[in-house]
Amino acid sequence: MFLFAASVGELNIPIGIKKVDMKRILVSLLTIFASIILTNAQTIEGTWKTIDDETGKAKSEVKIFIKDGKLYGQIVKLYREKGEELDPTCTEGKDYRNGKKIKGMLIITALEKDENEWEGDDAIFNPKTGKIYDAKLWVDEENKDTLNVRGYIGFFFRTQTWIRVK
Repeated sequence: MFLFAASVGELNIPIGIKKVDMKRILVSLLTIFASIILTNAQTIEGTWKTIDDETGKAKSEVKIFIKDGKLYGQIVKLYREKGEELDPTCTEGKDYRNGKKIKGMLIITALEKDENEWEGDDAIFNPKTGKIYDAKLWVDEENKDTLNVRGYIGFFFRTQTWIRVK
């Protein structure tokens, strides 16, 4: 047991803190500190709501994950308008995804990390048009719940903003 003396005016009052109590206090402080850091340093991994940059409407939710150091994204939910097919199939694809259900489809493939961004050639697929684009993704520095998704063809690009699903 450690003994500390607290001075109150002329009185010295010994205060005892057991070693076990010190460990609990230290673990609690470290846990609080770690949670603050993790909250501020949101990763790109997680589920993101895709927003159509032309209509402003939510289209789907994509689960983004890292496997073997590379970034992937899979559609896990579709938002459908009245009259739209509930479980559509990709009919415009020019690769292995043609004829497959859109829900469950891998649309982001093998992006590599470059500092705070993830980039790749022929890495993002649009199941509506069947087109494949070079891609760059990054979490917004000011709002960690915003993901910028940019698709490229040559020098031309289009950027969508996706929102983190909590």
